[in-house]
Amino acid sequence: MKETMPYLSVIIPAYNEEKRISVTLDAVYRYLTAQPYTWEMIIVFDGPQDDTVGVVKTFAQDKKHIRWLDRKENRGKGYSIREGMLAAHGQIRLFTDADNSTDISHFDQMKPLFEQGADVVIASRDSKDVPGARQAVPQPALKRLLGNAGNLIIQLLVVPGIWDTRCGFKAFTAPAAEQVFAAAKMDGWSIDDEALALARRFHFQITAIAADWIDAEGTHVTHLDYVKNIWEAVKIRWNLLTGVYDRSVMPVKPFDSTQGRQ
Repeated sequence: MKETMPYLSVIIPAYNEEKRISVTLDAVYRYLTAQPYTWEMIIVFDGPQDDTVGVVKTFAQDKKHIRWLDRKENRGKGYSIREGMLAAHGQIRLFTDADNSTDISHFDQMKPLFEQGADVVIASRDSKDVPGARQAVPQPALKRLLGNAGNLIIQLLVVPGIWDTRCGFKAFTAPAAEQVFAAAKMDGWSIDDEALALARRFHFQITAIAADWIDAEGTHVTHLDYVKNIWEAVKIRWNLLTGVYDRSVMPVKPFDSTQGRQ
């Protein structure tokens, strides 16, 4: 069993993504097939109402190491990421957005950090986290304003010291993923904040890389989501203070970064 475990699992949550997921799948697949390590792709269908499922199944024909979780009910990005991270088999488990805003090649920067002992490595679009981080095509002004204001509140309540908690490109060792996502509760966009808060709570080492990020068209985030995220930050803070997450702690298994090499 141990010999067959892939080194890297790439988890892609997908709601209504039929128009743009093909580009992402192609980029991820081309990147992974060029690597010297073993891998798997997992697409988590979040109850899509368009032909996302058909597009993925067509792409996956005659290709190995691609699988999916075909959930018919829409439960949210957070639920989908939890489901995918816990279903994955990889020694490293990376979730990335279906719009390919952060190119999969960013994992080249992450891999050495895991080999040096990091438990969690995140991509950041903010140079205050990592020099060189940038948004190649900036978000609209209102979206940036709402995002910056929300981040200050999230830092105050949940994850102090991290300026970009929301970049959808985060990787965890298997032990960190299994402990963090077994305890996580958020079904929506706040999963990014909650996952980092839990990683700190469980004493996992978090490191950041600089993202070269492009704002893709067709986002599912609305202005109302920014307000909802603040309320969810309050809930995460409450769960931290009242020990809700501690009751979900799993034993940590040793991590071997050499597993899955070809």
